[in-house]
Amino acid sequence: MYKSFFKPILDVAAAAVVFVLLLPLFLVVAALLTIALKGTPFFTQTRPGKDERLFSIIKFRTMSNEKDAQGNLLPDAQRLSGFGKFVRSTSLDELPQLLNVIKGDMSFVGPRPLLPQYLPLYSEEQKKRHFVKPGITGWAQVNGRNALSWQKKFELDVYYVEKISFALDMKIIALTVQKVVNRTDINSTNSVTTEPFRGNQL
Repeated sequence: MYKSFFKPILDVAAAAVVFVLLLPLFLVVAALLTIALKGTPFFTQTRPGKDERLFSIIKFRTMSNEKDAQGNLLPDAQRLSGFGKFVRSTSLDELPQLLNVIKGDMSFVGPRPLLPQYLPLYSEEQKKRHFVKPGITGWAQVNGRNALSWQKKFELDVYYVEKISFALDMKIIALTVQKVVNRTDINSTNSVTTEPFRGNQL
């Protein structure tokens, strides 16, 4: 009952209230990113949601589009602006996803939406992460986030799908606030962004 009825209602209602309350912050961050990046502050990308249905996720853009002499994008670390790094470390880049929750594409809590090209790489067990809507935060995010291996992240995602409840959602939200305040587990140990998933290689 909670998963199919109460959770969607609570998601939309809470996201609408939070978005209105944080609108001044939203506008300030958008304006500062526009100046810092000399362009649009928003980043949209196609991601698979519940039942692998594709939707456009929206985030604040934290990296510039600077290119080298050959026209190739510079490495992520070089394109990450000072203010962009702050936005990412405080998880403010996730703020626009409240609009995805209001639209019904996402939930506050659920497995993080990943890239469409990963879909054929999942095992049958890992595919269960798409049985529910993706979330702004999730069980994997409060248990290591980018410090985890892909396999461990997927194990935690599936655990959430199988154990979903109001109590677990509240626990994840509380732990997320703690993570954001402490700015922990933001990046992987090897790069500014998470290493790509290459399948379940032995």
